[in-house]
Amino acid sequence: MARGPTVTTAQPGSGPTVRRILLGSQLRRLREEKGISRETAGYHIRASESKISRMELGRVSFKERDVADLLTFYQVTDEADRAPLLALVREANTAGWWQSFNDVLPAWFQPYVGLEESAQLIRTYEVQFIPGLLQTEDYARAIITQGGSGLPVDTIERRVSVRVNRQKLLYRHNPPRLWVVVDEAALRRPIGGPKVMRAQIEHLVTLSELPNLTLQIMPFAFGGHAAEGGAFTILRFPEMDLPDVVYLEQLTSSSYLDKREEVDRYMEVYNRLSVDSTTPGETPDLLRRIVNEL
Repeated sequence: MARGPTVTTAQPGSGPTVRRILLGSQLRRLREEKGISRETAGYHIRASESKISRMELGRVSFKERDVADLLTFYQVTDEADRAPLLALVREANTAGWWQSFNDVLPAWFQPYVGLEESAQLIRTYEVQFIPGLLQTEDYARAIITQGGSGLPVDTIERRVSVRVNRQKLLYRHNPPRLWVVVDEAALRRPIGGPKVMRAQIEHLVTLSELPNLTLQIMPFAFGGHAAEGGAFTILRFPEMDLPDVVYLEQLTSSSYLDKREEVDRYMEVYNRLSVDSTTPGETPDLLRRIVNEL
């Protein structure tokens, strides 16, 4: 008896961004199994080859009719096989909470928020600022105000709200594991003045007690280190079909890397950082020393 396609379902808590990527990857696998080109698949649903490519990368929303037509074209006709994929269409098109902030969020950053929401493990290295998930509201406001000179107060406050909302994932049921290495430079840079900075570092001391957070510091005393290329984040997901993603942010754009050789290189750097930085047990003492020097 012929077996239907293997369908990887989204894990509980996965957001629409990950569901789009997951659905796209499964459509790509079904197409490739039948030896059908993107151009031919696009013609079948009255679309271009580039639209099929964007669908398979999870970079566009899905129409249920298009997915249903593609499944038929790929000879997935059994309702038991089609139903999970069509349900994934509806789930992938659900708006994430951050989409109500589209007016104040750069388009290139929005996919990151969706990936962060769905990650099982987040590894991040930051050299200039405290990572967004660990910022106090006042520290976040100081950064956003300085970086958005001339922005209306309402826009600044809405961006602060996004950052605060992102932090809720640390306290939810079944939160992701967060592993952070912060360069000492970020702790010494007086963002918002001594009072704001003192509260921020004391906040890090408190957060270091979270069971799902590993916090380390790359101290000045170490000198040059493996991550002198700058800040980066590596995201890992519970869905086996999804590769790890490296997120790199520039001033007006961002990059999302998922090629195995690129991700492996960043993993090597992160592993080196974690060995050369303070241990999690040493981190609170160094943070308290820095607070006392403010």
